Amino acid sequence: QVQLVESGGGLVQAGGSLRLSCVASGRTFSTYAMAWFRQAPGKEREFVSSIIGNSGSKYYSDSVKGRFTISRDNAKNTVYLQMSSLKPDDTAVYYCAAQLYGRGADYASAYIYWGQGTQVTVSS
Repeated sequence: QVQLVESGGGLVQAGGSLRLSCVASGRTFSTYAMAWFRQAPGKEREFVSSIIGNSGSKYYSDSVKGRFTISRDNAKNTVYLQMSSLKPDDTAVYYCAAQLYGRGADYASAYIYWGQGTQVTVSS
């Protein structure tokens, strides 16, 4: 069982930056693929970014590529999402997800473990 706790959300003006963090429980964090998804009101949950456990390979959705950066610190059991040049369309609840030996899939059903989410609101 893995527990995920996100933090770092908040209200920011368009063009600003935020860094989200997700801390995972357990001692095998490096073996998990980690991902960020987001869900805006009335919309389906969508993939944002993922990072594979050992190789560190990273994947991004087209909508955030060049603006968001995912990273991980295996010593701290933490994955980060650095968000820059934020737009009002980035407003959503952001969820952290994990999958043992995952390959960084871009669909939600690939991930078993989920955090509770953190709200990001970008004002225009």
